[in-house]
Amino acid sequence: MATMDSLIGLMNRIQRACTVLGDFGGGTGGNGGLPTLWESLPSIAVVGGQSSGKSSVLESVVGRDFLPRGSGIVTRRPLVLQLQQTQKGEADYAEFLHLPNRKFTDFNLVRKEIQDETDRITGKTKQISPIPIQLSIYSPNVVNLTLIDLPGLTKVAVEGQPDSIVEDIENMVRSYVDKPNSVILAISPANQDIATSDAIKLAREVDPTGERTFGVLTKLDLMDQGTNALDVLEGRAYRLLHPWVGIVNRSQADINRNVDMILARKKEKEYFQYSPDYSHLASRMGSEYLAKLLSQHLESVIKAQIPSITSTINKSIEELDKELDSLGRPVAVDPGAKLYTILELCRLVDRIFKEHLDGGRPGGDRIYGVFDKQLPAALSKLPFDKHLSIQNVKKVVSEADGYQPHLIAPEQGYRRLIESALSYFRGPAEKTVDAIHFILKELVRMSIGECQELKRFPTLQSELAAACYEALERYKDDSKKTTLRLVDMEATYLTVEFFRKLPQEGEIRPGGNGKKGSNAPPEPQEVDRYGEGHYRTIASNVKAYIAMVSDTLRDTIPKAVVHCQVREAKRSLLTNFYNRVANRATNDLGEMLDEDPSLMGRRQELAKRLELYQKAREEINSAFTR
Repeated sequence: MATMDSLIGLMNRIQRACTVLGDFGGGTGGNGGLPTLWESLPSIAVVGGQSSGKSSVLESVVGRDFLPRGSGIVTRRPLVLQLQQTQKGEADYAEFLHLPNRKFTDFNLVRKEIQDETDRITGKTKQISPIPIQLSIYSPNVVNLTLIDLPGLTKVAVEGQPDSIVEDIENMVRSYVDKPNSVILAISPANQDIATSDAIKLAREVDPTGERTFGVLTKLDLMDQGTNALDVLEGRAYRLLHPWVGIVNRSQADINRNVDMILARKKEKEYFQYSPDYSHLASRMGSEYLAKLLSQHLESVIKAQIPSITSTINKSIEELDKELDSLGRPVAVDPGAKLYTILELCRLVDRIFKEHLDGGRPGGDRIYGVFDKQLPAALSKLPFDKHLSIQNVKKVVSEADGYQPHLIAPEQGYRRLIESALSYFRGPAEKTVDAIHFILKELVRMSIGECQELKRFPTLQSELAAACYEALERYKDDSKKTTLRLVDMEATYLTVEFFRKLPQEGEIRPGGNGKKGSNAPPEPQEVDRYGEGHYRTIASNVKAYIAMVSDTLRDTIPKAVVHCQVREAKRSLLTNFYNRVANRATNDLGEMLDEDPSLMGRRQELAKRLELYQKAREEINSAFTR
């Protein structure tokens, strides 16, 4: 079974790894909506108003003077402080996560580095940043513990700060203390009314039962003479589930004289032992007791949270594996493997494209819509009424007759009227071809976009799309030639049988105009071959022939389009591209598989995060099976 030291040390290592990956808390969330690993880890958030003595408490716990001091907001970035107990006799030293392999033995330089690293992100202003600084301190005089020092709560923005600074700081602090597995270390000065404490006010809002809150009362030695803080320390003024702890900070004079922290701890212990007000509480007061109390509590919280942490890790690993699978694994360097990858992706796009055409995916039905609605509508809108007006028919027939008017039927006039009318069908034929071409291009675009594996390779995507569009252009040109040839064929040879079945002008029909009961032959009607009725008959006959041709083309144009465009796209959309790829040099294949840099970066980030989570799971399992 894991010991307290190994458990806290394990959490420290996981937290450091999370920080390296940017997988830290502050309510960032991530991994498909799952909490980050950082957010699942128990932590102790140090909360207090400005000048509440937060820095002095932390330095007392560490036993070192290492934090920046000053007026206003000094802590402008979260400081993740990991304390690691070492063997007696070993020298104290500190390490920053952003400066690996560099040990700080001079804690004045630690203070300067905290300030410099803060300025690196926020600039030399009074702005704040949620990006934490990770500091590890190794000493025989500390207990294993992790504390997160947060910016001090404030009520008013000072010069150089945005008006939103009060809300910004509170939101940042809340993002840490809102977590149900966060322990709140609420720092309040004893020389102020506890009812006005910023830390207690916030803790009460996020932890109304007080289960997660430890109250720390500072500056006990600065209270007005004749007063004490027993009502608070004994839980009468404000009750918490955990006992209040009193702290006596170093005085400003001690700080100015650089009084040793070990000596300061001794003076603090003596203060409580010999205080007439607090001597009965001396065993539960002071920074050393606070450190041990927090360390023990953190151990119990970690043990209680291990199942939840393990569950979060397992869910995160599952989500990361899924996303890595969707992004695709790294491409092999072998030329054969590269060629195989390219051809497999092409076949996948081709299969998706065929599914769109055949109804497995949406889009193919739009082709039938062109044949069933768009083409008939275009044919019905052709200007045949204007073309076959009496005035135009008379004009065309007269021009066809020339100087010798027709004697019986104006055959040349009929031919000219029909041929010129048939030319109108070229427009709908071409538009049908273009409409199908547009749909096929759109289906290619959709197919490439729906191929998740192909998104990794923008160069291959572009070349594949260009090859498909090039093939579709060829099919379109062939289809346009074929459909226009159908129209021209109708104009080249007219259906004679149609005209033979038409009644001739002046033709005597059965039951004609002979007198009733008379055996005399019926008298033929006289027809004015140059009158309006004559031209109206010509227009009617031509219109009937055009209608017959329109019905024919309504059936044959879709056949030609499907044969030349749709069928060819299904059969050989990528044939030329396959041949082109087969003849490419090895270097060219590598260029085609040149991944999108953003996807490569995302895969590397996910791989590192996955490695972190897997290692964390292994360490947890190992710690609890020993």
